[in-house]
Amino acid sequence: MGTVKKLFALDEGIARELDIVAVALHKSQKEVVETALDFYFDYTDGIIADKTTELIKSGKMKTHDSASVYQELGIDL
Repeated sequence: MGTVKKLFALDEGIARELDIVAVALHKSQKEVVETALDFYFDYTDGIIADKTTELIKSGKMKTHDSASVYQELGIDL
């Protein structure tokens, strides 16, 4: 996967903690941030899945079976 450069500011406390954690783990700050974001995205994926499940169960979100979707899109399997 390619690399994308991002520039953003951090709260001073978060920046200090990032410095400390990176040194303690003998990792670059980039590695620590990437690992933290991976964990966070996995966590939020679970939250989104739970919300989606609740929307489906409550009838606020409609689902479609794959056969009808493929048929409407003209996809033959």
